[in-house]
Amino acid sequence: MDKTSRIFLAGHRGLVGSAILRRLQADGFANVVVRSRAELDLTDAPNVDAFFKSERPSHVFMAAARVGGIVANNSFGADFLRVNLQIQTNVIDAAHRFGAQKLLFLGSSCIYPKFAAQPIREDSLLTGPLEPTNESYAIAKIAGIAMCQAYRKQFGFDAISLMPTNLYGPNDNFDLTSSHVLPALMRKMHEAKLAGAPSVAVWGSGTPRREFLHVDDMADACLFLMNGYSSGDIVNVGVGEDIPIADLAHLIAEIVGYKGELAFDASKPDGTPRKLLDVSRLTAAGWTARTPLRDGIAKTYRWYLDHVAAGDARGVAAQ
Repeated sequence: MDKTSRIFLAGHRGLVGSAILRRLQADGFANVVVRSRAELDLTDAPNVDAFFKSERPSHVFMAAARVGGIVANNSFGADFLRVNLQIQTNVIDAAHRFGAQKLLFLGSSCIYPKFAAQPIREDSLLTGPLEPTNESYAIAKIAGIAMCQAYRKQFGFDAISLMPTNLYGPNDNFDLTSSHVLPALMRKMHEAKLAGAPSVAVWGSGTPRREFLHVDDMADACLFLMNGYSSGDIVNVGVGEDIPIADLAHLIAEIVGYKGELAFDASKPDGTPRKLLDVSRLTAAGWTARTPLRDGIAKTYRWYLDHVAAGDARGVAAQ
């Protein structure tokens, strides 16, 4: 990309998309095209075709998706499968047919088998059963990867696929029915602190381990790979280290200033026991994450206080 490239950023209001937009703007890219869901429904193929025919972007960041945490994934599997298949199929196909030079597709670390060897290498894809609670979302993302690879092989379309680990940061979704673990814990701790609650319930045993990447680092990796990577091989994007959920919960409580008890509810599902990405492929390409977890959580909590707790807005990771 150069500073005048016509760039379509799909999903610019979501967690990842908004971070990519901030980075593009900060770097001086002056020709970035965005559309809200009301302006362009990406599940509607004729509308997507009309958009690409009119706008003719040269580069596409595919950050639009129906996303959510373990409760949402487990409860609305049909929606997660249908909507994500529709969005990615329409955008990838239209980008190819209307002359885009390159497309970056964002997958997810949940594409890997539930009991994949740790840390998870890219070649572990499709080597075992998925985590049942997010199987529908994972299958949709796997289909998107396969579509990018097939379009590269059959048409020579330069589509690359990135597999981010768990992301967090500004514009995250803090709704307790649909959010991921880190923002959900942050909101719970904050509200418990205000209410003087003696304890906070934490789903699961606290023993599963998770890796967390600040979304601004993710945006940096996206631009790095859009500019310097061209292969059908998927690329893991993460920090290369993980933390038990119990330790994460205590760290968030410390940063938020909540002094009460953390009550772990082992009757609730834990999900995948461990999910740590092998990031050696990305490291070898010359990129590493820069934001320490404590610093990233503190930055995110300041954003939460300014934009969510203050009632100005609610971060929603969506199309």
